[in-house]
Amino acid sequence: MKILLPLVIGGVILWWMYRGFDWATLHRALISEMDWTWMWLSFPFGILAQVFRALRWRQVLRPLGEQPRLQTSINAIFLSYASSLAVPRIGEVLRCGVLKRYDGVSFSRGVGTVVTERVVDMVMIALLSLLVFVLQIPVFVQFFEQTGVNFGAFLGQFTLTGWLVTIISVILMLGMGVYLLRRYELMTKTRSVLKELSEGLLSIRKIKGKGAFLFYSVAIWACYFFHFYLTFFCFKSTESLGLSVAMVAFVVGTFAVLVPTPNGAGPWHFAVKTVLMLYGVNGDDGALFALIVHTVQTLLVAVLGLYAVAALAMTKPINKTYN
Repeated sequence: MKILLPLVIGGVILWWMYRGFDWATLHRALISEMDWTWMWLSFPFGILAQVFRALRWRQVLRPLGEQPRLQTSINAIFLSYASSLAVPRIGEVLRCGVLKRYDGVSFSRGVGTVVTERVVDMVMIALLSLLVFVLQIPVFVQFFEQTGVNFGAFLGQFTLTGWLVTIISVILMLGMGVYLLRRYELMTKTRSVLKELSEGLLSIRKIKGKGAFLFYSVAIWACYFFHFYLTFFCFKSTESLGLSVAMVAFVVGTFAVLVPTPNGAGPWHFAVKTVLMLYGVNGDDGALFALIVHTVQTLLVAVLGLYAVAALAMTKPINKTYN
């Protein structure tokens, strides 16, 4: 189900989006109409985003006494993104397994630092989203109207009883979660795992060189953005839209990727196409842009994953044991 359901969801959305699409336009665009120079220029940013993520991860692991090799860390990140194309989110666990296998890094500590990274990424996304939202409020209002999202109408459907049931349900879920955690903490092994997870989560306070950590965090998302933005210049329909439009599409697409489909396939296409249409791009041109950009960038992720597999096959593991 973890493999098939995301594929089905993504496949259904893609089928719905491209059911009347003229596939001859795709062939023309790939062969003669696209400016591939800008696509090639975008690739280094896609690679650098993952390299910076590896550098930041190593920095978070150091306060915990872990010293993974740089090349192993980079390959672990490459492999994690590639594996998530098949099973969404599995890469977060896999990359911790790679460091344990080759550099002897504690698995649970690695998972804890991944949680730290995700918290930082959420903060970065929130700040970027807030900036874009403030600058583009009219566009977002139109986006929600076009996609049928009306938060006022949705919340207005809640009666007093509905609000009470919702609040009670949330309280019960939180209470059950606390109860289960306390029960599991009675087990020595689980207590040890939770301790190491908390160490990873709190490791950001012990990081040396917080300036470098901040630089890596900003650089990751800057590279993601330019990896996407430069592709605008590949197509005549998007080359004149500008930086602000790219930021809106990037932020909306980032949230669409949260839907558990392989690399956001389907939801990302729909979100980016809709944003481009709001700025006057023809629907077919927007669909073509989303299809080509997503496919090419996904292939880049897959190629980096294959490189990581080959590189790790030639990497000698470091034996390291824990008490």
